[in-house]
Amino acid sequence: MAEAPREIDALITLMARLPGLGPRSARRAVLHLLKKRETVMAPLAQALATVALTAQDCRVCGNIGTSDICPICDDTARATGEICVVEEVADLWALERSGSFKGRYHVLGGTLSALDAIGPEELRIPDLIERVRAEGVGEVILALNATVDGQTTAHYIADALAPLPVQITSLAQGVPVGGELDYLDDGTIGAALRSRRRV
Repeated sequence: MAEAPREIDALITLMARLPGLGPRSARRAVLHLLKKRETVMAPLAQALATVALTAQDCRVCGNIGTSDICPICDDTARATGEICVVEEVADLWALERSGSFKGRYHVLGGTLSALDAIGPEELRIPDLIERVRAEGVGEVILALNATVDGQTTAHYIADALAPLPVQITSLAQGVPVGGELDYLDDGTIGAALRSRRRV
């Protein structure tokens, strides 16, 4: 049986590491790219190289952009009295797509997990507490996924912020238990933001 050349096989192996792609899907994707070398593969390779060189985390909120301050944190029109806390950048982007939130964000970079030895110091929780103190934040919205780890993290943050003069709310109706923000439609996210409740 004929096998792919070593270089192409290496590309298939790398593609198979992407979320949602297994070896078969990766092979199909690579074959498609090879058929469309000029119109798809070359521009994709250029875009990957550019992003690899320019992408960086926002030093304020943890969003991904092309400078050390992301456009959201740099936008003076955004409400500075509200911080929406999310697990990952994908969740931030999902909330932005909904157009329902006009404040600022804070990306934790995951959730607390005793099994994986992920504590507050491995996440951006200390940075969040410092931001709330320094920026005079009036409300922290905990927009964490409705999973066990997400809810554990939300309770930890609520307890850590309890001594500060800040209202703590969380997403309400519309977010199913076990659901992840990145997979929800914009209307559901908007309804959940509007119906947030005090923790």
